[in-house]
Amino acid sequence: MSGTKTMNKMGTKPMFPLLMSMSLPAMFSMLIQALYNIVDSIFVSQLGSDALNAVSLAYPLQMIMISFAVGTGVGVNSLIARRLGAKEYDEASDAATHGIVIAVATWVLFVFIGAFFSRSFISIFSDKVSIVTYGTQYLSVVLFASLGCLLSVMAEKSLQATGNMIIPMITQLLGAVINIILDPLFIHGYWFFPKLEVLGAAVATVIAQFISMFFIISILLFKKHEIKINFKKFKLKGTVLFNIYVVGFPAIIMQSIGSVMVSGINGIISAFASSVAVKEAYINIFGIYFKLQSFVFMPVFGLSQGTSPIIGFNYGARNKKRMYSALKICLAVAVVIMCLGFLLFQFGSQFLLSLFEADKLTVDLGIPAFKIISLCFIPAAVGITFSTLFQAVGKGIMSMLMSILRQLIVLLPSAFFLAQIELSVLWYAFPIAEAVALAVALLMFVYLTKHDFKKLDKEVTE
Repeated sequence: MSGTKTMNKMGTKPMFPLLMSMSLPAMFSMLIQALYNIVDSIFVSQLGSDALNAVSLAYPLQMIMISFAVGTGVGVNSLIARRLGAKEYDEASDAATHGIVIAVATWVLFVFIGAFFSRSFISIFSDKVSIVTYGTQYLSVVLFASLGCLLSVMAEKSLQATGNMIIPMITQLLGAVINIILDPLFIHGYWFFPKLEVLGAAVATVIAQFISMFFIISILLFKKHEIKINFKKFKLKGTVLFNIYVVGFPAIIMQSIGSVMVSGINGIISAFASSVAVKEAYINIFGIYFKLQSFVFMPVFGLSQGTSPIIGFNYGARNKKRMYSALKICLAVAVVIMCLGFLLFQFGSQFLLSLFEADKLTVDLGIPAFKIISLCFIPAAVGITFSTLFQAVGKGIMSMLMSILRQLIVLLPSAFFLAQIELSVLWYAFPIAEAVALAVALLMFVYLTKHDFKKLDKEVTE
C-alpha cells in the first residue's frame, strides 16, 4: 500500500530525524504564511492608518472562519493518525472523506455570516465611515469565498496525518507566494490590475486560497496515499462525526477563543483610551503585534503539525516510549524558537513597528507593549506542546480548557482590571494568563501519565 514506508517510519525511525523530517516542511510553510501575514499588512498600511485599523478589526471574524477550518482539520488529523496506527485503513479513509464533506457544509455557514453580519461586526468597534467601509468590504469577500481556505486546510490536515508533510508545505507555499505577488497588484492597481485598496487585499487572498485548494485536492484525489477519498460509498456516520469533533470541537473553540480575545482586547482599549488617537494607536499596535507574533508562533505550530501524527500513531500503536520521545523533542525545539522570538521583540520592537509606517505615537506606545507581551512567549512554547499532545491522543477537551483559561477566564478579566489602573499595563495580562495556563497543563499531563498513559505498557527499543 502506498505510503506504508512513511507510516512504518513513524513507529520505528529514530525520533529526532523523524520529527525533523516531518516538522521542517510544515515549519517552513508556516514561516512563509507568517511572512505573507506581515507583507499583507505592510501593503495595507501604505493606504493609511484607517485601512490598517479596518483590517485589524476585521481579523477576529476572519479568525473564526479559520478556526473552523483548522479545528475540524485537527479532529480529522487526529482520527486518521489513530486509525492508521491501529492499522484500520478503511476507517482512516472514511474519516478523510467526512472531513471534505464537513468543509463544504462549513463554507455554506460562512457565506451566510459574510453576507449579513460583516458590517454590523465592524460597526461594534468603530463609527468612522472609512473604517467601517474598508472592514465590511474585506470581511464580505474573505468569508463569502472561504471555500478555498476550508477545503485546502482540510486536505492538508488529512495528508499530514499520513506522514506526508511535503505536499501540505508546497500547498501553503504556493498560496502565500501568490498572495504576496497579487497583494500590491490589486491593492495599488499596478499594470492593468484595478486599484481596489483594502478590497484588493481580500481579492488577492481568496484567489490564492482557491489556487492552493485546486492543487492539493487534485493531489488528494488522484495520487495514491494511505487514505482514499471515496464519495460513491460515502455515508454520513454519527460515530465518525463524534470521533472527529471530540477533538475537533475543542480545537475550534480553542482557535475561536483567540478571536473573542482579540475583540475583547479591542473593546477594552476602546473603553479606557484617553482619546481617539490613543485608541486607534493601541488597536493598530495590537493588530501589528498579532501579525508579527505569527512569525514566532507559526514555526512552533508547524512543529506541532509534524509532531501530532507521530504522537497519535504511537499512541494508537501503544508505544509509550516513542510517544514521550516525540513530546520531549518537540518541547525542546519549541522553547528554542520562542526564546529567539522573545529576544527579537525585546530588542527589535522599534524596527518591527517601523515596517508598518507607524507614526510617533504608535511607536512610543508600541515598544513597551511589545516588550511586555513577549514575556509570554517561553511559557507559551510549553503550553502549545502540551496542547499538541492532548489533541493527538484524543483529549481535545483538555486543550480547550487551557485556551479558555489563557484567553478568556484569566486574560480578559486581568486586562480589564489592569486597564483601569493604566491602559499601558494591560499587556501584563498576557504573561499572567500564560503562566496560569501552563500550571494547569502540567497538572493535566500528570493526570494522564497516572491514568491513560499508564496503560500503554508496550516497550520498544529504538
